[in-house]
Amino acid sequence: MESINAKYVSQKISKTRWKPVSYSSLQQPEVFATGSWDNEDNKISFWSIGNHGGPGMEDGFEGDPQLLCEHKHDGDVLDLQFLDQDRIVTTSSTGAVTIFRHHQNSQTISVSQHWTRAHRYPCDNAPCTGVVCSSPEIVTVGEDGRIIVFRADQEGVIRVIENADSSTIHAVTYLRTTEILTVNSIGQLKLWDFRQQSNSPSQILSLSGDRVPLHCVDRHPNQQHIVATGGQDGMLCVWDVRQGNTPFSLMEAHSAEMWEVHFHPTNPDHLFTCSEDGSLLHWETSSHSEMPSFLQGGRNNSMLSRSAMAPAGGNQSLISTWLSGDSSKGRLETTHMLPSQTLSVNSLDVLGQCLVCGTDGEAIFVNRQVPV
Repeated sequence: MESINAKYVSQKISKTRWKPVSYSSLQQPEVFATGSWDNEDNKISFWSIGNHGGPGMEDGFEGDPQLLCEHKHDGDVLDLQFLDQDRIVTTSSTGAVTIFRHHQNSQTISVSQHWTRAHRYPCDNAPCTGVVCSSPEIVTVGEDGRIIVFRADQEGVIRVIENADSSTIHAVTYLRTTEILTVNSIGQLKLWDFRQQSNSPSQILSLSGDRVPLHCVDRHPNQQHIVATGGQDGMLCVWDVRQGNTPFSLMEAHSAEMWEVHFHPTNPDHLFTCSEDGSLLHWETSSHSEMPSFLQGGRNNSMLSRSAMAPAGGNQSLISTWLSGDSSKGRLETTHMLPSQTLSVNSLDVLGQCLVCGTDGEAIFVNRQVPV
């Protein structure tokens, strides 16, 4: 735990995201953005873990996050994504979608686009729960069951799928350039193909049995058909959208809601989850073969996994096979990434060897030496 810096920020943090770094450069990320929730005045903030003062820094550790600038945000920040190096998109509990620009020379933030009440009920605002960006395209989802497509360079709305869902859509991600994936409050994953004019999903997958709300989704960066989700029961589900309509595997992960799941963007043998139970888990596959083991696709590759002891019960050692087959058996190991705490870890992001997370304990944790 020595490599973790904790910064107390006097506001509950709902979202944390690293500013992208170019793949060509091997540099580690230095700047991240946070959004807050459940405070009198919410805001978005930009932070740096760069070593500003040279080696002889007096104020804090190397890597202790320094606030660069902040801006008021109407409503809770329910999601936050970087559109490019200078702009972030936030979604609000008021139903609004906003693009903020970070001016790096003056360290100020300005609003560059704002769509008020993009998500709404007939007589009230509907929280906008999730956003995914592929510049200039922006896709949002909400409690109103709508999917909305915007472009950063246009003021109007490009497309609305009005009744995409009869329940709350909690999260959205791209599957491919023209396809998105949404998860909802009745345990369903829906695929949407934007090449179709149809307002219905091209595929629906769902948890069998109890319709446990799904809160988060992430796609494997190299194998687009492999998707991880987490939900209200704290289980980690891995899906193969090419086959079957139910999860490939279910693993005991957390003892309360899982708020976010992220594959490592460049080393997807590693996956990270965070939860209402106050924990952040690092899932790592260790394979005994030459091939990277993590869900390499194909039928002859199998994965044995043994979950971490769930913090509550302590006696679950669930064995599950991630992909069926008989060669290159591997094992999944889980590590707790944070000192034990009681309040929810709401958000995490990982890039290079750097991990950042935000909590209801009004803290941001940064780890610059994630073993990936």
